[in-house]
Formats: sequence, structure tokens, C-alpha cells
Amino acid sequence: METLGLHLNGKRVVGIGSALVDILAQASDAFIDATGVPKGGMVYFDDQGLEAVLTRVDGAPRIVPGGAACNTLVGLAQLGGEARFIGKRGNDLSGRRYEDGLRDQNVEPLLIASDSPTGRVLSLITPDSQRTMLTYLGAAAEMRPEELQCAHFADAAVVLIEGYLVFNRELFQAALATAKAAGARVVLDLASFTVVESARALLDAAVTDFIDILLANEDEAQAFTGKASSMEAVKALARRVPVAVVKTGAQGSLVAAGGKVHAFAAVRGDGIVDTTGAGDLWAAGFLFGLVEGFPLPLCGQLASACGYEVCRVLGAHIPAEGWRRIHRLLPRIASSGGNP
Repeated sequence: METLGLHLNGKRVVGIGSALVDILAQASDAFIDATGVPKGGMVYFDDQGLEAVLTRVDGAPRIVPGGAACNTLVGLAQLGGEARFIGKRGNDLSGRRYEDGLRDQNVEPLLIASDSPTGRVLSLITPDSQRTMLTYLGAAAEMRPEELQCAHFADAAVVLIEGYLVFNRELFQAALATAKAAGARVVLDLASFTVVESARALLDAAVTDFIDILLANEDEAQAFTGKASSMEAVKALARRVPVAVVKTGAQGSLVAAGGKVHAFAAVRGDGIVDTTGAGDLWAAGFLFGLVEGFPLPLCGQLASACGYEVCRVLGAHIPAEGWRRIHRLLPRIASSGGNP
């Protein structure tokens, strides 16, 4: 099929990234400052350092399965898509529960077990609903290039690679090459402005040689392109890749494809409590629409709906009632050409 100018071989989306347990906690701006992590960013901690911060958190945190690529694949599967996740987990209770949770969400898990603990990320959520992440990779950091197999990607229409993988340089490069060799379209999510700042040269080479679809938020796009304007940033990205996306939060999103820039409004409503996973679930809606052959307006509107619903809850997983609202929305968007 021809979708957004990209020929796709099937409908399966395969993601590779860090298998992490999410720990969600409320925090003040002063608390964030004390951690030394830039607000809205992500910094790696060792297990003891993360635990030291966690002991100072007020209230009981919430614990859920996570990881950027994993969040996107769970969302895609809940929309009815074919999803597979590749990662590495600990051979511990957390890791086994993580794998069982993927199966329960209709995601095929290809998880390699390690004697190291399953990774975890502490997401600190400030009163403005922004999240700041402290990450201990644990077993996720141990995945090696030789553990990737062509068979993992053999039936993939799209392979999603999360930007955090750049910190495992050899694995990142192997994932790009293996996905491309399998004939899949490669999607890169830049993940965080701190990722872009830390690995600009590596990301620049990857975009030049491998990437078909590039996903970024405003901060990431600015860090990568040097353009303060989201419109100018998405145009700059579109000169590098067939499809470029800049997510602009409450303002919606910009998608550049086929020589044009398309603007999609965000879904507006009350009850925004946490932006954790907003970009991940936006990508779930967009990629589901892509592999299903939906017109671009439908892809954009579906992505916006998924991004909005996850912001109504704590964490990166949309509850059943939110998915019911999204599924009811689909026929209305489709019948109106993507402009409900």
C-alpha cells in the first residue's frame, strides 16, 4: 500500500527499547531542582542514587510497566494493531510481571532475561503536569548487538527505535541496520532534549542513513535543528526524512510529508493530570493509522486523541474507558476525512 508516500510490507510494528518499570510520584519544582535533573528532561542514575531520591518522595508512588517504545506498542495493540517489543529484562519478579503484562496487552514480547535487576524509571510529576525522569537501566543496558536477529524484524512493516537507545551505541547502530536490511520503514523517536544534546553526532548520522519517520517534541526539534520555531524545525527535519513530526503539546502537532506541512489541533478538554506518555501514545495513534493505510488527517486526529486520553490519567497507560472513547471516535473521524 502507499501511505504518506511510504510503501509498507504488512501491518506489524516492532519496537526496540528499554524494558523499564515506571515509578510515578508527585513532586514540587523545588524537589526537581534538588535532584539536579533539568525539569522535563531525563538523566541516568545508578540503582542506589535513584533509591536515595525515591526515599525522599512524599506519598506512595504508583508502579506500572513502562519504557517509551513499549508504551507506544501497548497503545498500538489496544487500537487493534499487530505489535512486538524487543528488550531485555531482569530474571526477577518485576521482569516476569513485565513480560506477562505485555502478553495481557496483546503485545508479543521478545525479552531476553538477565541476572541483573529489571530497569526502572522514576517519573516525577510537577503541579503543571510535566514529568522529569530519573532512569536506572539495569538489565536493559546489557542488551548486546549480537542478541538481535534478523528474524525479530522479518515481518515488520515498521520498526520503532526509541532515542534512549543511543546510550548503547553499538546496539543502536545494529538495530538500525538490521531493521533496514529486513525491509522495514524505520521510525526514530528522539525521546528527550537531553538525548539530543548528548548524542547529536550519532543521531545526525542515523537520520542521514536510516530514518524514514522522525518524531520529536518542540524541545527535541529545537535541540536537533537549532530552529526556535516549530514550523521552521519541522521543515528542516523534512529536508532530511520522508516524514517529519513535531509535537507541540497543547497546540497540537505538525507533520511534514510530501512537500507539505499539515497542522493538527490537540484534543482539548478538562482533567489533564500528567503528561507522562503523551508523546508515546501520540505515536501509537499515528503509527496505527499509518500501517492501516488511513489518510493523513485521520492519522493526525487519532494521534491527538490518544495523546489527550493518556494525559487524563497518572502514567502512560490509557484505561479501558479512555480506549472506548477513542474507538467511538474512529468512525466519526473516518467519515469526515479526519476533521471531526
